[in-house]
Amino acid sequence: MRPVESLGVEEQAGAGNSAPHSPLNRPQKPRAGSVPSPTLRRLALSAVAALAEANPTVNHHSPEWGYLTDVLKKVPSDKSQWKQSVLKAVREPSGLDQVLVQLAGGLSCTVAEVLAVALAAAVDEDLIVGRVLAFLQAPVGGSRPTLGLLASAYADLVEPGRHALDVFLTGSAIRSGLLQLGGDDVPVPERVVLVPQAIGLALRGHDGVWPGTAIGMSPESAVALPPSVHETARQHARSITSAQHQSLLIRSGFLAEAKSAATAVAAALSCRPLFIETEKVSSMGPWLMLRGLIPVFVVEAAPGERKNISDIPEYIGPVLAVTSSDGSIERAGEAMPCWLLPIPGAEERYGLWQRAIGNGDSAKILAQAHRHSSGRIQMLGGQALRQAALQGRAAPDLVDVVAASVTGTGTGLDTLAQPLRESIPEEALVVPPLLRRELDVLELRCRLREGLAETLGAAVTMRYRPGVRALFVGPSGTGKTLAAGWLATKLGLPLYRVDLASVTSKYIGETEKNLAQLFAQAERSDVVLLFDEADSLFGKRTEIKDSNDRFANAQTNYVLQRIESYDGIVLLTSNSRSRFDGAFSRRLDMILEFPAPGPEERRGLWVTHLGAGHQVTSFELNRLAATVDMAGGHIRNVVLTAAVLAQHAGRPIAFADLVAGLSTEFRKVGRQMPSDLVTTSYV
Repeated sequence: MRPVESLGVEEQAGAGNSAPHSPLNRPQKPRAGSVPSPTLRRLALSAVAALAEANPTVNHHSPEWGYLTDVLKKVPSDKSQWKQSVLKAVREPSGLDQVLVQLAGGLSCTVAEVLAVALAAAVDEDLIVGRVLAFLQAPVGGSRPTLGLLASAYADLVEPGRHALDVFLTGSAIRSGLLQLGGDDVPVPERVVLVPQAIGLALRGHDGVWPGTAIGMSPESAVALPPSVHETARQHARSITSAQHQSLLIRSGFLAEAKSAATAVAAALSCRPLFIETEKVSSMGPWLMLRGLIPVFVVEAAPGERKNISDIPEYIGPVLAVTSSDGSIERAGEAMPCWLLPIPGAEERYGLWQRAIGNGDSAKILAQAHRHSSGRIQMLGGQALRQAALQGRAAPDLVDVVAASVTGTGTGLDTLAQPLRESIPEEALVVPPLLRRELDVLELRCRLREGLAETLGAAVTMRYRPGVRALFVGPSGTGKTLAAGWLATKLGLPLYRVDLASVTSKYIGETEKNLAQLFAQAERSDVVLLFDEADSLFGKRTEIKDSNDRFANAQTNYVLQRIESYDGIVLLTSNSRSRFDGAFSRRLDMILEFPAPGPEERRGLWVTHLGAGHQVTSFELNRLAATVDMAGGHIRNVVLTAAVLAQHAGRPIAFADLVAGLSTEFRKVGRQMPSDLVTTSYV
């Protein structure tokens, strides 16, 4: 290889490639006892001043010329010596020049481009530099250097046979965004050059602001992660540097949790995360390199939607992305390797709950009873702390956390499902003894679902998922929805009734997208999903006669597969089990029959609906239970009608009020009033 001194100046600077012996790729500290070289800024200005010195039209009596004269006094006047000073400043940069030279080496910039950057950055650092450039470029140019000025000033640094304008226009400084061009409606030599503000600040050692981005997370928004996630983050950091594409997609139901995991990966790489929510990234590469930042794209994708991560010119480091559980995220036409943040185990949840609420006893109960993610735990802990503060208590207790959980705040389900926030007490659930025992078993199954298969055989553990699926079957008004509310209350979980009108769509594929979003959001928030009249969505597949049947069966197949892989609790209600596809019935954990209530259950229903404020005797209650063959939903309507009549009369509910309500309810359902009640008149 030829010695450095024999190379052309452009070749010495890299000539567009990162040669290992290029001065820009190996900046050195000044040798002891050597004469300090002029700074890159002074050398850049001196070349411009030399142009003015040779221009007879320049006013040599102006303050601007006086400034340039001072610049010229401190650099070699001989052109060859000036070149050597430039090369020395590149080889042995001092002060902030080291930052620029190191960056230029990483981008494979030429020496001419380095001086252009130094001059363009100086305009935003020192007012006099802008005044001098405006003085020299009048009347065409302004206070920022034009390409024509740069090409003339640094032509001696360009390889013989090449035009200086071409070197700048095709060089990596402009390509990477280190330099930006302005004035695209003017001739090329008159186009101005500038250094983006954030990059200019970074060259001086400051972070700055890039629109649509944020460096790191605030302490208030960061999510505490368990040790296992931090260890996995370190493993991903090690693997991402050896991978060809150096990319990683982090998925979580809570965006703050995904961002916190990205922060952990960046920390393991000794960098900081830059969260990007803008598509304007074409000039961002130099800034990332200067400030030790890793780009983290924040992507929101709908179910079934595909989104592509934009390339950052000249940036070759790791790229992260964070998103929810939906959509497909690609980079360079390929799906990004994915890290789906898991639900922490019970022991780690205990530590997270302790940190969130500071109550060890409550934290232990919550960790065992609820499969919440790190983000959900932190959110519920914050809500419980506020609730305790409103009541004048220093720390929240278990009741505060359960109350915050039951409200369903932050689940994102309100557009696809209806929250049922009423707490159903024990006495409100009146069912036959056998059904009650089955409901108790279902409650235990839900509580113990996480570690249920740990001690069982391989045939169970290899395919076990902690989801619970139950079907409530019975006539209308027999308490199926009430039982769902009772179960959610016992478990301390939010209950959401799925609005089938919001989920289903006449457009092909839309129903599946809505269901994917529904299940994903419910899964990450640990809620109970209730599908009322579920046979309309989970019904039998039909014989294919046309394209509509084919798409309907495809929809049913998707639902069957998704509910089997669902990790949460889902309850379905129907009037008849025969309406369900046989393959779906096999996927259910329990099928509970809700029969029409017998006399004993009907008496209990009358009692629990009437409460204590009534004048109905025990004999009259027995009479109603024996003669009125109605389910709980109808009894509720009768009691409400009786309450209207009693309150209007200003007295407690009497037997005659109930008879009047019964008469209305029987007419509504098209049935005859029992004969032994017809003679009872309303008074």
